Amino acid sequence: MASEELDFNDARRQVHDTRGKIDVVRLKERMADCYRQILDHLLPNGVYVGEEFQCGDVYGAPGESLKLSVRKNKMGVGEDFATGQKFGDLIDVWKAVQHEDYATAIKNIADFLGLAEHEPKVPKTKAVKSSPDIGPPVAQYNYTDAKGDIQLVVYRHEFSDADGKRKKSFRIWNAVTRKAEAPRSNRPLYNLHGIADADRVVLTEGEKAANALIAAAIPATSALCGANAPADKTDWSPLAGKHLLIWPDNDAPGLFFAQAAAKAALAAKAASVGIISIPEGKSEGWDAADASDEGMDVRALIDAATCAPVEPPPNVFLSAYSMREYLADTSPMPEDLIAPRILTPGGLAIFGGAPKVGKSDFLLCLFVHMAAGVPFLGMTPPRKLRVFVLQAEIQYHYLRERIQELRIDLTIAEAAFDNLVITPQLKLILNEVGLAAIIDLIRQKFSALPPDIIVIDPLRNVFDGGDGEANENDNNAMLFFLQKRVEALRDAINPNAGVIIAHHTSKMPKKLIEDDPFRALSGANALRGYYTSGLLLFRPDETRSERLLYFELRNGEALPLKIIDKIGGQWVELDRAQQRLVRQDYSQKLDAERRRKHDVILQVIFDEALQGRVYTSAQFAQVFENKGGLGAERTIRERLSVLASKGYIKYFQNADEYGLRKPARTKFGYVCVENMDLQTLGDLRRVLPTHYKCRSTGTPLPVENPEDWNYHDDGDAA
Repeated sequence: MASEELDFNDARRQVHDTRGKIDVVRLKERMADCYRQILDHLLPNGVYVGEEFQCGDVYGAPGESLKLSVRKNKMGVGEDFATGQKFGDLIDVWKAVQHEDYATAIKNIADFLGLAEHEPKVPKTKAVKSSPDIGPPVAQYNYTDAKGDIQLVVYRHEFSDADGKRKKSFRIWNAVTRKAEAPRSNRPLYNLHGIADADRVVLTEGEKAANALIAAAIPATSALCGANAPADKTDWSPLAGKHLLIWPDNDAPGLFFAQAAAKAALAAKAASVGIISIPEGKSEGWDAADASDEGMDVRALIDAATCAPVEPPPNVFLSAYSMREYLADTSPMPEDLIAPRILTPGGLAIFGGAPKVGKSDFLLCLFVHMAAGVPFLGMTPPRKLRVFVLQAEIQYHYLRERIQELRIDLTIAEAAFDNLVITPQLKLILNEVGLAAIIDLIRQKFSALPPDIIVIDPLRNVFDGGDGEANENDNNAMLFFLQKRVEALRDAINPNAGVIIAHHTSKMPKKLIEDDPFRALSGANALRGYYTSGLLLFRPDETRSERLLYFELRNGEALPLKIIDKIGGQWVELDRAQQRLVRQDYSQKLDAERRRKHDVILQVIFDEALQGRVYTSAQFAQVFENKGGLGAERTIRERLSVLASKGYIKYFQNADEYGLRKPARTKFGYVCVENMDLQTLGDLRRVLPTHYKCRSTGTPLPVENPEDWNYHDDGDAA
């Protein structure tokens, strides 16, 4: 097939011939698919009895004198026995009820079904480009509002890939905005007019499956985008007061879709919700359309189906207690998963560290001990814990090598054998599809009891911010990931499970690490505001093996930092004499760093941004001349230039994005340092550089990776 643009008007050729006239044969086929919609519109007092539609007469009176077949091959054939008027198809019925001639009836039926004036019209210049071999649409699905006016049109395409495997693709036309896009919110359900008066409704994963049930006179609907339908963007309110049965596709995404849709329907006040259990032996992806194609009695299958009930989520927003009740409650505290308060039931712990600091080895040892029910560096489990690690960094053979090289007591390793499950490197994003796959995997590995701890290692490799362009530096994207992905994973597996997320840290001046180590966590500030506890592994001196282990507990008393080392293949905590020596050495190094004036400059830039003040190099030199021992303006400028050449200072030229005025008389922009937060309108925003100073030419060049700060300490020119 030659390469061409796919024009949404191509769908018109399904019901119109080349002269623009309506193709009656194809129109009748469409009427047969939508017969309930047509008959309910023409004769609202009619009833369905088996494969027959009955009404009093063509004027719509209640009764059974008018009888029409609704069988596929005899659709609309019947007679009004009160008057003797006979009908050969649904067009005859329309003409009689509406008192229209043939041509007018054809036009109005096409209009009613969304195939005439309401059909989307897209100028050729706005055509949607398509793959050369995707072909024309094989089906069109109209999403209407309660009045029957078209809101969206979905075109279904089926084609074969290079391997000959059948594929499907969908194109959406928004009839409201006149654009090829899905609504950002309040997306309508499919077949709204058909489910409006139904007491029981079946929800399928797609329109094709819904149509298979509609053809069997079963009120059915679907959410836009099927299994990928975002529950929070769909308007579920039409399901209020209805008994909903969800018929998912027979696969992992289908199960996740069913669970998400069930919770959304319950939140929308559905009277009840059940998930239909797929009969055994069905192929992957099997759905209602397949059941219909196989000749199954889908109505009988639905009536006899064993449904998995869905319990409504607890309404946490209605819980409130008086001071009297809090003081009177003497029940025991929930048992820590990792004591003391390092990980609590339902808690979220962040474990941070720089590359090569030993995070992976440390975490492996921690998880083995927790799975064996054995303390590790003062961190104590109440029993043997079941631990699942979603690991997205180390490939199987190298992970196996690391595990086999762990020098852990054999009795401890044996106690952890079946309690610790670790994936080799998983190349997936924790979006809805990836989430469904992980949920399915965890349930396979922990079929008897769910895990106590779920680990994500590392965050950046599986991050999904809900928008393809959003990253972990975006506060909204980070909140989306934590709430819609991490919390959804825990809720689906074990609401009381503790979650541990491994995350990387950015380079920071050692003074800042000492003052507030958790500011080193990369990404948006929303992360730090969300977790219940934090652990951070830091090596203060690259020439020594000791690490500092910092703790931050939101639900318990502060824990002192630990100085730890790996000696003889095992992690140990250094005694106080060693700790004093290490801390003394570390403090001396910090004192030396503080005495260096370029560190003073970095600290001043960092602190000023916290107060909402930023500077160009020239402005900084003028403002801080002879302050803090920095010397004259010229001296400060020279030091700023050296720091920029070494990579300690970079620049940002997108001032408007931070509510700042564009600086004048500078080709570089405002100065910034790593992990610098800017106070803007009462909120702190992480500043990312856009340009750096070229060491060779001294000119500003665009930054390729704003999170990558490479320092060049190849001599102290300061």
